[in-house]
Amino acid sequence: MLRWAIICLVISLLAGGLGLTGISGFAKRLSMIFFGLFFLGFLLFLAATYLVVGAATSSLVPALVAVSV
Repeated sequence: MLRWAIICLVISLLAGGLGLTGISGFAKRLSMIFFGLFFLGFLLFLAATYLVVGAATSSLVPALVAVSV
């Protein structure tokens, strides 16, 4: 998603520089949507990682050590 956001941003800047304001606005809107989706995915990834690390370090480790000994 980040790659598409950057591509749309570059298209928007080029179109704006050439005076094509309609295309520039559309590409800017697309870029913002793609970046928003990327950011939400990133936040979900961080939340899932936090939950997994919290679960692995709380009560699971002593139980695994007791079983393996």
